[in-house]
Amino acid sequence: MTDGDRTDEHPLDPRATGEHVRRLASTDGTVTLVGVVHDHPASVYRAAQVVADADPDVLALEVPPLAVPLYEQYAADERSPPVFGGEMSAAVQAAGTDRVVGIDGPSLGFLGRLARTMLGERASLGTVRQVARGVVAVGRTALACRAAATLATLTSLRVEVDTPVPYGDVPDDPARQAADEREHIERTHSVLAVLTPPRAVRFRDETREAHMAERLAALRGAGDVVAVVGHGHLDPLAERLTET
Repeated sequence: MTDGDRTDEHPLDPRATGEHVRRLASTDGTVTLVGVVHDHPASVYRAAQVVADADPDVLALEVPPLAVPLYEQYAADERSPPVFGGEMSAAVQAAGTDRVVGIDGPSLGFLGRLARTMLGERASLGTVRQVARGVVAVGRTALACRAAATLATLTSLRVEVDTPVPYGDVPDDPARQAADEREHIERTHSVLAVLTPPRAVRFRDETREAHMAERLAALRGAGDVVAVVGHGHLDPLAERLTET
């Protein structure tokens, strides 16, 4: 299997097929990217199943480093999948490794890259302000996640920081679950195809993907890595990692 090939670990379960998974092998280690739709039951299943099968040395999550302890708290739930945390906590629960890392911003590395990108692109003051507002909002959420994790440690009280995404009555049947998820992905792609994102959004998204790819390239030096990321980042990250 060559770099970037799709993989079909579970041909009998359409929720874990190769259209949502990319495996990128190198001499340093293998990075398996798992594309997910936030909180969708099919994605929750896929994240847990791929992580359990791969048994990676490192589990990487598309969340800020500050938020990781909260998802580890959620994963301690005796129920499977955990009640809180969607696909991220399900992946943590399924992992055999204790090394769980957040690869998204904000972090010092991310902020440095973002600043260099905006300087290189000569971003306008208005664009810089928009980007800064977005980073501050994400930073507040990350701090809220860390505070919730601390609260859970002290009191055993679980707090849902993000409001779960409602998908209506998604059926339990694997094929129908997979079809519902696919329809959601196609609708999202259709909307994005006709929109031109603001410059601030482009800066942020491109910086996030470059930062996450750099983190994953470094992490695979420690062994095999499974990364759970939003479906929209799946192919861009695969392309960046293939180039490294």
